[in-house]
Amino acid sequence: MNKIVKIVGLGILLWLIPFLASFPLFDPVTNQTVIPETFFKTIMIVIGALVGVAFAVYYFKGIKKDYLKEGAVIGIAWLVINWMLDLAMVSAGFFSMSVETYFTDIGLRYLSILIFAVGMGYLLEKK
Repeated sequence: MNKIVKIVGLGILLWLIPFLASFPLFDPVTNQTVIPETFFKTIMIVIGALVGVAFAVYYFKGIKKDYLKEGAVIGIAWLVINWMLDLAMVSAGFFSMSVETYFTDIGLRYLSILIFAVGMGYLLEKK
């Protein structure tokens, strides 16, 4: 599989899986979560971390060198993909918030993607 296609495909899935997992936890009629909002956000972070780490492990299985660079590449790519998809939803009105509110409430959490990808790359480089 083409490396760019793999990175982009995994990045889209990294966004899509938690997004789909959120549907049963959200009431579209009231536009509210069906569980406390803090618990909802925690679940989303855990699902995102689980999927992100699993995808990074899968990605690194095919890498034989330059692990730190590869970690930075997937971390930045997946971060940007997640931001772009979320901001498309904000712009479409799916998330009723401003861009500023998005980054303070949700967007900065995606930095964890970059952190674990670079961390894995660093660890593999030092092994």
